[in-house]
Amino acid sequence: MVRIGIDLGGTSIKAAVVNEQYEIVASGTRPTAMPRPNAAILDDMAGLARDVLQQSGYTMEDVELVGVGSPGTCEWKTGMVEYACNLDFDNLPLGPEMEKRLGKKVLIENDANAAAFGEYLAGAAKGCKSVVCVTIGTGIGSGILFDGKIYTGCNYAGAELGHIVIEKDGLPCNCGRRGCFEQYASATALIRRTEAAMKKRPDSLLSRFAKDGVDGRTSFLANEAGDPVAGELIAQYLRYLTCGLTNIINIFQPELLCIGGGVSNEGEILLSPLRLFIAEQRYSKYSIRQTRLCVAKLGNRAGMIGAAFLDRARLGG
Repeated sequence: MVRIGIDLGGTSIKAAVVNEQYEIVASGTRPTAMPRPNAAILDDMAGLARDVLQQSGYTMEDVELVGVGSPGTCEWKTGMVEYACNLDFDNLPLGPEMEKRLGKKVLIENDANAAAFGEYLAGAAKGCKSVVCVTIGTGIGSGILFDGKIYTGCNYAGAELGHIVIEKDGLPCNCGRRGCFEQYASATALIRRTEAAMKKRPDSLLSRFAKDGVDGRTSFLANEAGDPVAGELIAQYLRYLTCGLTNIINIFQPELLCIGGGVSNEGEILLSPLRLFIAEQRYSKYSIRQTRLCVAKLGNRAGMIGAAFLDRARLGG
């Protein structure tokens, strides 16, 4: 038997056929192409699931379960996405609607939670008892697991760590607050500050590394090349990132804090200074046992693998 895992994002829909060894047998992607009606997105999700299944050589009779990781507040017991602002989901019965389209049992979960569970099953967090996964991308997503159990809170909206405030009365956020972590430490925030620095200092090396457009790596590459403007950008970015991550460690004291998303591709260039800064700021600095910091291993596969095995997440509610 195999499973299908679907990772629904604001930019793309990804789906994979996953075997019992947590290996992806076949996968594919389609653009989310927002804005458009909810039904059109669901149709594309179902169509992509069928496509990857055909590609894998299996049939729907071989599928034990379909899992979907979706942005927003996902009530896994009913399959309802109560709210997902970027996709314009408002009390969307995603699970039941996908079951109609595929004829299979469908479980749903928040996309960041599904990705964290994927890392727990087959990635960097394998074997860890307490894990916080932070994904740095367009925003900052997060998932929390205790003993293999996804923490959702009493209302399925738990673990939204991108919306802890690190700058009181700071930049406005889509959530309605000001000064949220993701407004300062997401890849989007870094790109925004990089573009502003390029306009202010057109003579900097940043432009050399932005021939194909500015992304989360531009400042890191220019910094490695010795550009002082980029160096200042990265130093500021690390201060914000350290603040948020230290808050998370101080609250949960997890065994592992796993960082994913595009920025995590910097590896030790990112982790080495973070470890030093966090060591200076964390509350438990004199404890023998400390939270380990690592980079996620599964990349874009985490959400699909985690979604495919949501029945094993021992979900709470």
